[in-house]
Amino acid sequence: MAGVEEKKAAYDANKIQVLEGLEHVRRRPGMYIGGTGIRGLHHLVFELVDNSIDEVEAGACDTIEIMIHKDNSVTVKDNGRGIPVDIHEKTGKPALEVALTMLHAGAKFGGGGYKVAGGLHGVGLSVVNALSERLIAEVYRDGKVYRQEFKRGKPLGPMKIVGEADHSGTKITFYPDPKIFDEINFDTDILGERLQELSFLNRGVRITLKDERKNFKVVYKQDGGIVDFVKHINRNREVLHQPIYIKGEENDVLVEIAMQYHDGYVENVLSFANNIHTREGGTHEVGFKTALTRVINSYARRYKYLKEKDENFLGEDIREGLTAVVSVKVFEPQFEGQTKMKLGNPEVRRIVDSIVGNFLSSYLEENPKVARAIVNKAILAARARTAARRAKELTWRKSALEITSLPGKLADCSIKDPSKCELFLVEGDSAGGSAKQGRDRRFQAILPLRGKILNVEKSRVDKILNNEEIRAIITAMGTGVGSEFEIDKARYHKLIIMTDADVDGAHIRTLLLTFLYRYMTPLIEKGYVYIAQPPLYKVTKGKKEYYLYNDEELEKLLNEIGRQGYSIQRYKGLGEMNPTQLWETTMNPETRNILKVTLEDAQKADEIFTILMGDRVEPRRRFIEAHAKEVQNLDI
Repeated sequence: MAGVEEKKAAYDANKIQVLEGLEHVRRRPGMYIGGTGIRGLHHLVFELVDNSIDEVEAGACDTIEIMIHKDNSVTVKDNGRGIPVDIHEKTGKPALEVALTMLHAGAKFGGGGYKVAGGLHGVGLSVVNALSERLIAEVYRDGKVYRQEFKRGKPLGPMKIVGEADHSGTKITFYPDPKIFDEINFDTDILGERLQELSFLNRGVRITLKDERKNFKVVYKQDGGIVDFVKHINRNREVLHQPIYIKGEENDVLVEIAMQYHDGYVENVLSFANNIHTREGGTHEVGFKTALTRVINSYARRYKYLKEKDENFLGEDIREGLTAVVSVKVFEPQFEGQTKMKLGNPEVRRIVDSIVGNFLSSYLEENPKVARAIVNKAILAARARTAARRAKELTWRKSALEITSLPGKLADCSIKDPSKCELFLVEGDSAGGSAKQGRDRRFQAILPLRGKILNVEKSRVDKILNNEEIRAIITAMGTGVGSEFEIDKARYHKLIIMTDADVDGAHIRTLLLTFLYRYMTPLIEKGYVYIAQPPLYKVTKGKKEYYLYNDEELEKLLNEIGRQGYSIQRYKGLGEMNPTQLWETTMNPETRNILKVTLEDAQKADEIFTILMGDRVEPRRRFIEAHAKEVQNLDI
């Protein structure tokens, strides 16, 4: 504990540097938290938790509590050193007030307070304060309890000593401002995913999430670190070997990597810098991939898996079926963009490349069985890639013809501006015919799909690209797939999945979403993918017709119109509606209800697709049993 005490002593007001005042956070919150929707709301919690995690990194904290209160306020509490409360030299104000009211005022600038930090460029506390209707800060430090309250970023009074403390730490309670956010209802699933992630990335820290609204409590604590993280991701897959763990440090850059191959075809590399999930990768991820490709190719050459005339494996061949967590801790991270999606430090690439290359070279020599499994998987992937290229070349050669010569499939729209165009993927020829007749031909294109498309979760890319229905989708969109995907070539900015409201329709919808998620992910990331919501019931009373989309709407209508003299039709298929009805209920932009498909959490989506569409039966059975009560409109 001596080291911790020394670190505590080094964290005071002089370590808080002020770079600028707190100006337009409330006017332009999207610049700081990415938006005012559900993601931005939860980002407030994550900023406070990130500050607590910085205390963990400093060796001064091992417990973090997050509490959602009944009034939708949130408390984040830790047992770190406590935000400094002494007078800040340049401002003459307590450091606590400075950190909460001035943008870029934090110990993360100048290097005095933290070696590494994950908070949002030192603006986290002040941004949360600025976007809160009310915020209460309590600091437990030097045997006293300090307290200060704020309203929309401004102090309601001076900091006060309100009691004595026998421990250290920080406790922040905030009320998100309804004038800023679209909604202020916190989701424990969204919070839990990130907190679990942080527990994996910070071995041994105890993170508790409580929700007073539903008497909910869960504790996240992972003593196995990122090795357990990889095991957790792969728990529903057949793995080829035990996780490989790599750790090293150079020039104050700490590198930690866990990796494991499974028998599937999907690559899943998650990268983190200072505990921040760098969803767009960066230099640390490039360094890892470069070293992995070089070492596997070198091993394959040395042991004659690759003959002299053979081309090297591509990186995508080597990463097929790989799950990896790449975590780096950097003293001064350079993130591209305010929301930290990509790490830019050039020196990190070389360091990660060197550490991974040296370790893996030795590991493969010492573990030939694992090496053989990885190389053999790359050989199969390379063969599939070659076949896929031939299939794709055929698709592109035929693309010009397919657009004009598929009247039985694609019925295109007349407008050529993609931002105004939408493509309906429609289940069945009957519904496709109705959709073609009922649509607005100017901006709505129809692509009927015959039967259930291929389950891409169980198929190699060569088989996928040879599937007629999938090729029709790829050709119609014009974007390509996988590593060849080009979002700028999208011919439609709305891709609407329109299937029947029964079990088969739900299955087809899941198959389509699996394909789009695995091979055309940017369409979902850009917000181009939607799900149509056809009506479930048609109620007729006299000359009036009503379309209802769920049981609640039906019950409400029957109470309003009386329970006599009406008839109910329950739609099982889109084909039961004539073109006019399909247009009015499901396709007309003025009256329809379509759901946008989002990727709020790619890791969770990956897990669910693996469970539902993968080879293993037992995880799927457990998932169905756990969620059976949530099922609606079950067609038996």
